[in-house]
Amino acid sequence: MRENIKQVKSRYENCQLEEIPDFIRSVESDERTGVKKIKEAAKKAYDKYIKELERIEQMKQYERQYDSCQYICGIDEVGRGPLAGPVVAGAVILPKDCSILYINDSKQLSPAKREQIYDEIMEKAIAVGIGLVSHTRIDEINILQATYEAMRIAISRLKVEPEVLLNDAVTIPEVKIPQVPIIKGDAKSISIAAASIVAKVTRDRLMVDMDQIYPGYDFAKNKGYGSKKHMEAIKQIGPCKIHRQSFIKNI
Repeated sequence: MRENIKQVKSRYENCQLEEIPDFIRSVESDERTGVKKIKEAAKKAYDKYIKELERIEQMKQYERQYDSCQYICGIDEVGRGPLAGPVVAGAVILPKDCSILYINDSKQLSPAKREQIYDEIMEKAIAVGIGLVSHTRIDEINILQATYEAMRIAISRLKVEPEVLLNDAVTIPEVKIPQVPIIKGDAKSISIAAASIVAKVTRDRLMVDMDQIYPGYDFAKNKGYGSKKHMEAIKQIGPCKIHRQSFIKNI
């Protein structure tokens, strides 16, 4: 019995992306207007999927340069600029054949997409390490040194030792593992992008929790950055325990 339009649409909507070519072939000779529209939508979706796969392959260019290494680790940090909370670093080792659709620099993704990709990273990664350095430590040693410290902690928490580190722009002092600093690496390397997302989601979740403990600063929305509401709150009610004193001394 021939499928009706609703059934064809349902079958398309339940297709995995890699199954779309088979679906298109199955309706290729169907000339009904409704089916033609579904077919066109399917072709557009598949073209988008292929372009995304090509982008992901491009993001593996640095990883391919170190193909002889079993464990290639991406490193990135989040939270150098906020007025409150810690700086957080992520270290991620992905399998060599790993492809995570829509992975990118965490700043280029919506919060919902970051959360979704974070879950996939945590599921697929060989190892993930997270380093957190507190606001008090940032005040003690400055934000740059605190960032390096967070990265070293993240590396130390990996369950396997990486053979090479792909870092977002920096060379980390006191680390003996070979390092490759990559400018804007979170948009160029799948490993660094993964580290960026892990660090961002970890820190954002923490700041949402801090909003419950220290209400009034709008931490759930601004994540500790100097938004207008945050700045006004500091002036009106004063700083809280997680503010970086070295960052707010002139407010």
